[in-house]
Amino acid sequence: MRTRGILRILGLLICLFSATLLPPAVVALIYGDGGGTAFILAFAISLGIGFLVWYPQRNVRHDLKVRDGFLLTVLFWTVLGMVGVMPLYFAEELPLSFTDAVFESFSGLTTTGATVIQGIETLPHSLLFYRQQLQWLGGMGIIVLAVAILPMLGIGGMQLYRAEIPGPLKDAKMTPRIADTAKHLWYIYVALTAVCATAYHLAGMSWFDAIGHAFSTIAVGGFSTYDASMGYFDSATINTICVVFLLLSSINFAVHYAAITGRSILPLLRDPETRAFLGIQATLIFIVFATVLVHDVYSDTGTAFNQALFQAVSISTTAGFATTDFASWPLFLPILLIFASFIGGCASSTAGGLKVVRVVLLFRQGVRELNRLVHPSGVYSVKLGQRVLPPRIVEAVWGFFAAYALVFVVIMLGLLATGLEDITAFSATAAALNNLGPGLGDVAANYATIPDGAKWLLVLAMIFGRLEVFTLLVLLTPTFWRS
Repeated sequence: MRTRGILRILGLLICLFSATLLPPAVVALIYGDGGGTAFILAFAISLGIGFLVWYPQRNVRHDLKVRDGFLLTVLFWTVLGMVGVMPLYFAEELPLSFTDAVFESFSGLTTTGATVIQGIETLPHSLLFYRQQLQWLGGMGIIVLAVAILPMLGIGGMQLYRAEIPGPLKDAKMTPRIADTAKHLWYIYVALTAVCATAYHLAGMSWFDAIGHAFSTIAVGGFSTYDASMGYFDSATINTICVVFLLLSSINFAVHYAAITGRSILPLLRDPETRAFLGIQATLIFIVFATVLVHDVYSDTGTAFNQALFQAVSISTTAGFATTDFASWPLFLPILLIFASFIGGCASSTAGGLKVVRVVLLFRQGVRELNRLVHPSGVYSVKLGQRVLPPRIVEAVWGFFAAYALVFVVIMLGLLATGLEDITAFSATAAALNNLGPGLGDVAANYATIPDGAKWLLVLAMIFGRLEVFTLLVLLTPTFWRS
């Protein structure tokens, strides 16, 4: 284990992250809301910590091994999540306990979108901006994680990249180096954010709200500057814009890259995971729309369709934005959408969940086993598009699913032990592990009332979900720590 090399990089990351505490301070200055002191203090402390971690290791230049990358990734999310706690804890306008501040920080950075804050719109603009910015930064971190770290475990987006991307790019990564890959993904991410913010503003949002909601939309996060979330604006146009950009952000960013460089939408149309994702979304929208019509939830068809469209996409992509209290719909729909969040978006996107490609492979592997029961001597393969996948990938997907299910059960049992009732424990675990945000029961709108022990368990679930389980679990194996 190259500890000093890990500490050098971690120190640099903390110093870099400290710089992100300055934009909210500038916002405080612009709006004169008096919230800048907490950010300046947090900036000074985090910069100092980062410097103290980096300086003794400043001359270390050893290349990191694969397992060093896993440890650094886990430290990246946990340490930066704790650094992000400081302005929330220091802010006098936001009297949060330490536990609540930790919950809010990790919920933002992991793009979960669950909150313990009530009366969000009464907060200073600087704190509102900071919450939205946390999600945006977390969303980009997810993309870099997906292309740089997870393939080492055989479960990441780049592991399946050649199978997912048709055309001339299918036999190579987007660029030869991870740094170049991350840079190109940044360009796409920033461009989508800018276009989304502009669309929101043209639809009636102020620039402040437009930029803030664009941050959380492209990150598929779900934080809003209002308690009522997107419902505050009461606009079918804004709802539709949100749906479009949630769908775009839930598609593999590698596919976006292929479409942009090829100046064609064919990669989007040919990619089997994208087609499966859009098919799932269309099916969910139809089911939700038909159900709210049958139960006369809304007085007119247009409103029913817009609400069905928005809530189906928002929950199933794990964004968690709301325009209405979907928990008050016929019980079939909230449960359906919670289960849909387990599928989530595509690999190498900012959405949470198991990821569509894994669910597709699990389904096709199940079909293969059924065929083998009927024809024991038959030879059947698992394909993604026209490509036959090697057994190693299928085994990794099954292993991931088993680990995901195990973590879900353990976290849910822990929540039940803290005193939460069953539907609250189940939905809160799903919402945290899938990085969804809103749940059912006592956590339908807010997590402020649940016990502190439950909040810490949910923070752990958020990290597990964001790191796609294996990245964290691998640190618990004896093999990882053997020299």
